[in-house]
Amino acid sequence: MTGYVRGLALAARQAQAAIAAADAATRRRLLDAMADQLLAGEAAILAANADDLAKATAHGAGKATLDRLALDPARVRGMAEALREVAAQADPLGEVTRRETRPNGLVVERQRIPLGLVAMIYEARPNVTAEAAALCLKAGNAVLLRGGSEAAASNAAIGACLHAALREAGLPEAAVSLVA
Repeated sequence: MTGYVRGLALAARQAQAAIAAADAATRRRLLDAMADQLLAGEAAILAANADDLAKATAHGAGKATLDRLALDPARVRGMAEALREVAAQADPLGEVTRRETRPNGLVVERQRIPLGLVAMIYEARPNVTAEAAALCLKAGNAVLLRGGSEAAASNAAIGACLHAALREAGLPEAAVSLVA
C-alpha cells in the first residue's frame, strides 16, 4: 500500500507545478468547469451514492453516518455552488500580507505561495471531496484525498467529474488524487 500511496503523492506533487503556474483566471475557470461537471455527472454521482448507502446500511451504519453520506440533487447542486463560491474568491497567490523596509533600505515582504501537496483524510462526507479539491486548487496546491470507505463509490464518481474538468483545462488529473 505504501508504494501505491507514494506513487499517487509523487504524481500529485509533479502535477502541482502546473496548478501553481496557472494564472488566477485559469484556476477560476477550472473551478467553474468542475462545478459544471458535477452538475452534468449528477446521475452517476447519485447512482454511486445509492450503492454506498446500500452497503453502509447493510453494514449497520448509524443514522448520523447515513445522513452525512447521503447525496440528493440539492446536495449535488450545493457542492457545485460551493465550488463556484471558491472560484469567485480573490486569488490568494502572490498576495503580499506584510511589507517592511529595514533600516538599510532592504524591503522584506511576506507573500502567499502554494504549500505544494495537501493530503486530507476525512470520513463519509462525499461533498468534502469536491470542496477540499476546490480550496486546494484555488491556492495553487495539488491534493491527495482519502475519504471514508463508506463513500468510496461516491468519491470516485465525484473525482471522475473533477478529473474531466482538469482534462478539459489541459491540466494534469493527478492534481486531484483519490486514495482508493
